[in-house]
Amino acid sequence: MSKPLDLAAVRSFENLEFLARQLVEGFITGLHQSPYHGFSVEFSEHRLYNPGESTRHIDWKVFARTDKLFVKRYEEETNLRCHLLLDVSPSMYYPAPGHDKLRFAVLCAAALTTLLQKQRDAVGLVTFADQIELQTPVRSTTSHRHTLLLTLQQLLERPAAARRPTDVAGVIHQIAQQIPKRSLVILFSDMLGRSPAEQTASLAALQHLRHQQHEVLLFHVMDRATESEFAFAERPYLFEDVETGEQIKLQPGQVREQYRAAMQQYEQELALRCGQYRIDFVPVDIREPFDKVLYAYLVKRGKVR
Repeated sequence: MSKPLDLAAVRSFENLEFLARQLVEGFITGLHQSPYHGFSVEFSEHRLYNPGESTRHIDWKVFARTDKLFVKRYEEETNLRCHLLLDVSPSMYYPAPGHDKLRFAVLCAAALTTLLQKQRDAVGLVTFADQIELQTPVRSTTSHRHTLLLTLQQLLERPAAARRPTDVAGVIHQIAQQIPKRSLVILFSDMLGRSPAEQTASLAALQHLRHQQHEVLLFHVMDRATESEFAFAERPYLFEDVETGEQIKLQPGQVREQYRAAMQQYEQELALRCGQYRIDFVPVDIREPFDKVLYAYLVKRGKVR
């Protein structure tokens, strides 16, 4: 696994497209050097050779490198439609400018966009908070990838969103009705609702996607140290709800155990319900390497070919 990426340093890259390409190429190189040797060429533009079929399209260069027979794959064989859903609500700007969940999610979305286009797969982007902000077509062209990465670049540069509610459930229900063909839907969100009822509604919306025959991959983006473990120094803090502005002053030790128990219960419920709905649930920590996201995507893609 690679080292965690300094999220604040991402701003120093004026070209997110270049950064995404470098990250994907580094990830693929890492796969070549890992115990999964050969897996990267299989997922990229090749498939294993089946004995008895024509040898016309065998990639002999790959054979020389891996001692395995792979057949070159063509666009009609790798056609996957993928919708990237990106939560851009106020809570995604936590914990601090330059180190926030949204920045991590944008970087992962940029890398996935690059990887999808490399595999000749079609990809579209949806950004949302209380409603859909942006919804692009789903295409596989290089110019479309360039447009998506410019859009993601702009998300890095805009200031934190003003206070407003999040409606994950409403947006997902809307998307489920709009996607005409069986697709892979990848959602980046912290899945934080203001009440248990809102959280339950979000899970029901994910079930709607599955009911429409879409494959779903949920990346639960969190700053685990503070949002799950409540690992704040023992001193007075003024905590503020970024969506409502409600404030409360306390010392972390006063509520830490109760908070941890509540978060653990919610995360377990989220994972359980996703398992029941056959949704791939992947908790990710913004302080850890992003490779986990790309690995999870590759595993999911292998299931929906």
